[in-house]
Amino acid sequence: MAEDNLWYEGIPFPTGPYKPEILRKVREEFVMEDEDVVVITFPKSGTHWLVEILCLIHSKVDIKWIQSVPVWERSPWIEIEPGFSIATKKKGPRLLTSHLPIHLFPKSFSSSKAKVIYLIRNPKDVIVSGYFFWNSVNLSKKPKSVEQYLEWFVEGTVPYGSWFDHVHGWVSLRERENFLMLSYEELKRDTEGTVEKICQFLGKKVEPEELSLILKNSSFQAMRENKMSNLSTLKPKYLVHQNPLMRKGVTGDWKNHFTVAQAEAFDKILQEKMADLPQELFPWE
Repeated sequence: MAEDNLWYEGIPFPTGPYKPEILRKVREEFVMEDEDVVVITFPKSGTHWLVEILCLIHSKVDIKWIQSVPVWERSPWIEIEPGFSIATKKKGPRLLTSHLPIHLFPKSFSSSKAKVIYLIRNPKDVIVSGYFFWNSVNLSKKPKSVEQYLEWFVEGTVPYGSWFDHVHGWVSLRERENFLMLSYEELKRDTEGTVEKICQFLGKKVEPEELSLILKNSSFQAMRENKMSNLSTLKPKYLVHQNPLMRKGVTGDWKNHFTVAQAEAFDKILQEKMADLPQELFPWE
């Protein structure tokens, strides 16, 4: 059972398939190709949902593919050992996934035309989702309460470090034409419009019937029932229980777990730490 995290370059990472040597290779040796599309998120920001949507767009809505190949093979996490191996052997155009902060991302990205989609989410929902997730897997130190996880989150000692630094790093690229920033909240509020925005960014055309199949097969219910998407096929040693690691897929669940005082204190910290960024980048209440 993982009692702590793996520290690399001052950032805490989960244990298990995470190795310092792989993290070094990702930064120094991984070659980003121009036709690559990378989903980047801070953990618990809607990663799997966005990946599922991209898999359906990428494959021209090949339902058989998303129901027969695990999500981590379709769009491998480049910073973990198995994902790095799959990604380096994969023929292009590749779909890739990462939670890495910008300073640990492949150096080759800066000179490539690879497209990045960065998904952010209300950090209070990220905190609640993270609390439940890290208690469901044997990959990291387990918080005893939402309150404790909230403290770790503000300190930046949760897996992948500081959310505030992560967002600052990636958002600095928002003017680049190969960078698209989305929020979990807009994806929930207007899934169809956001999928169309993604297609436009990728230069992909989807017919109306394809769009409706994308929406249907990337819905929370469809993904929860799809063993290739719900993470239930992870090795048992990594799972505390066999339930799919998909809990609610909603916005605003933090209201069920934060006290008024915690919410107000966190909002104050958020305003201070993100004061240098435009408010419209954060479309939540």
